Amino acid sequence: MGFIGEFKEFALKGNVLDMAVGIIIGAAFGAIVNSLVKDVIMPPVGMLMGGINFADLFVALDGKTYATLAEAQAAAAPTINYGLFINAIISFLIVALAIFVLIRQVNAAKKKPAPPDPTTKECPFCKESIPKAAVKCSHCTSDLT
Repeated sequence: MGFIGEFKEFALKGNVLDMAVGIIIGAAFGAIVNSLVKDVIMPPVGMLMGGINFADLFVALDGKTYATLAEAQAAAAPTINYGLFINAIISFLIVALAIFVLIRQVNAAKKKPAPPDPTTKECPFCKESIPKAAVKCSHCTSDLT
């Protein structure tokens, strides 16, 4: 089997297709979480912290002062965008929490119930199955006490 045949076999396996679907859904979920952080969570947090817009928290490395990050970027100033970094950390934590909850639920669904306690035991003499509470084997009549 040549390279192309091996690649075709690999690419058409179910796990690869499942992984591709997972990556696509994960990217869409990441976009939703980023919007949640940027548009829903951070505005009230910024308001509670005195009207701070986290997207505009930055340090200009050229020594000049800019009112907004957009203004600094328009001037091609090198910046450290720690506000956007805070947003990214919060997005990561939300995604990590969502994945943790999902995996926890999948693992809980996979757990097999504990097998019930056996109701029988093996006679040590004839090796036949007998009731667990038996004191005498019904097959070989041996005393089990």
